[in-house]
Amino acid sequence: MSTFTFLAFFTIVIGLPVTLGVGSSMFKRWLDHKEAMRMALTDQTAERAAQYVAKTERLEQRMAVLERILTDRSTHLGDEIDRLRDKPIN
Repeated sequence: MSTFTFLAFFTIVIGLPVTLGVGSSMFKRWLDHKEAMRMALTDQTAERAAQYVAKTERLEQRMAVLERILTDRSTHLGDEIDRLRDKPIN
């Protein structure tokens, strides 16, 4: 058996499977990392969306109160403003 044949045999039988095994392990870890990053971004986006919804609801409530105050011409307007001033926002 010549040296070239031995090296070719060694490369095919031992070197190639080891290289492919290490490469596949690295690729799997990279995919796991990408999945973890995607999940973190998804959680962060959902949290921001919930905050925006809560803020929008509070603003809509305040707008409704302002619209009611502007359109109400009754004599109890001052009493209602005082009552709203004493009421906590959240």
